[in-house]
Amino acid sequence: MPFTIRSHRRFPVQCSVTYNAGPFRGQGTVWNLSRSGWRLSGDLPMRPGETLSLTVTLPNEQRIEVPEAVVRWSRGREFAVENLVVERHTHARLQHYVKRLAKDSPSMISHC
Repeated sequence: MPFTIRSHRRFPVQCSVTYNAGPFRGQGTVWNLSRSGWRLSGDLPMRPGETLSLTVTLPNEQRIEVPEAVVRWSRGREFAVENLVVERHTHARLQHYVKRLAKDSPSMISHC
């Protein structure tokens, strides 16, 4: 896997996620997030290039729906996804949440 510089800062979190890949459903945990993607682990392994939808419950109990994301890398049951389709109001809520994380922990950066 070639080295790439991330366009968005990632923040450590621990929140539940449900994801769907076609007719298959997985449950897991999001370990970090940014405005454009997530690193998670789950009971349904995914492969790079596969698409899925996500429902993430943030630590503040707010739910984020991502109708389409693509798996960028995977190792066992851990993988990272990039958001492809996010509704405007959902994107705004996610940006607001990420800004709060940046304000609360300016020195904490987690990369996946």
